[in-house]
Amino acid sequence: MPLSELGIRRSMLKRIRADQVELGMFIHRLEGNWFRHPFWKAHFVLDDPVRLDSLRASGVRAVLIDVTRGRDVAEPEVVDPSNLAPLRAPVGGAQGGAAPPGRRTATLSPEIARAERLARATGKAVNRMFIEAQLGKHVAASDVEPVIEDIYASIQRNIYAFNGLLQCQSDQVHLYRQALAVSALMVALGRRMGLPPAKIREAGMAGLMMDMGLAQMATEAGAADYRDLCVTHAKGHVVDGVIRLRAAGDIPDGVLLACQQHHERLDGSGYPQGLSGADIGMPARMAAVCDDYVRLVTGVDAPALDPANALAHIRAQVGIYDDAVTARLIETVGVYPIGSFVHLRSGRLAMVVDQDDADFALPIVRIFAATEPRVGGVIPTRPTTLALGQCYGEDAIAGLVDPAGLRLPPLESLRGDLLAGAIRSSAR
Repeated sequence: MPLSELGIRRSMLKRIRADQVELGMFIHRLEGNWFRHPFWKAHFVLDDPVRLDSLRASGVRAVLIDVTRGRDVAEPEVVDPSNLAPLRAPVGGAQGGAAPPGRRTATLSPEIARAERLARATGKAVNRMFIEAQLGKHVAASDVEPVIEDIYASIQRNIYAFNGLLQCQSDQVHLYRQALAVSALMVALGRRMGLPPAKIREAGMAGLMMDMGLAQMATEAGAADYRDLCVTHAKGHVVDGVIRLRAAGDIPDGVLLACQQHHERLDGSGYPQGLSGADIGMPARMAAVCDDYVRLVTGVDAPALDPANALAHIRAQVGIYDDAVTARLIETVGVYPIGSFVHLRSGRLAMVVDQDDADFALPIVRIFAATEPRVGGVIPTRPTTLALGQCYGEDAIAGLVDPAGLRLPPLESLRGDLLAGAIRSSAR
């Protein structure tokens, strides 16, 4: 039986020049430098004249079109689809400012479970890059592009899931985990700020690469861990890292500038140049607040803070960070970020496991214990997931948990266990 009778359509791909593209064509793949085309996704009908002009003016070498799904062009090269390498392309809208999903029930977003698998895969890739940096290899833009694409795809589906999952993993003290968490937060923040796709790409790449110099410096100093470096030596990672990135030859200027300035602060207290105010670019302002937030949550330099307390600490640093960027960061992670431990009005203890865009103060929580004043501690309860925005006033957040004196399990392992339980419960 012919494929057409089975309802199966075989793609007919043709390679054409960018200047041959017309409205109504179905774009299957864009070939060329990943940073020079204006689209996050492939597989779409080109029906916008503005996007058509942007494509023709871009650095795309060639375009693959599917003539079975859109307009054809005369005499291009015909390509056998079976010989094409699979395209790693994010799903979701092409623009960075697409609206996040709306109100949800107590069922967690499916993206959280997907993000768990993605974190393992991207974590291995980033770890490999840092090992190569330690060995003196220059890390190129092409090395990190697939990681940024995967992160952006996840954040397009759910802006909170990937970042929230990383806050609940206990091994983020490692340098590569720090880089992955900062990169993901930079991408999510850029999306929340409505930045163009190219700028979001650069922000994510800067988050991954801005501490590459630390890996190499630790090796050269014979330190087992970059945190063992003396303060003066560690501060040199900014200049050293930028020199190495420039040597790679293909890192965008915006990424280099963000890496160079990510430790500068608006009041001039940063390094290496002591820049202040308008001399610090927007990508570096984003990097500063994202990097410090992740450091506070993961406990790189001091005991780890609850994510909500980390936000409060950043808000209290008047004149250090860009206020507008900080406000967007709060929208990006929520008033009570995933991983925050909260007291409920009912006296129960819970951890935030997902967000509700309709009201940042009413997230989805995983209840795990109840306070018992008579014994000065808590009584474990059967874990249940509750969407505070959907419980019709049954319960609400009364404040953050102070774990002192509550005899709770180690918070790092408790976070991971609670999120894993919420994911399993949601999948049933």
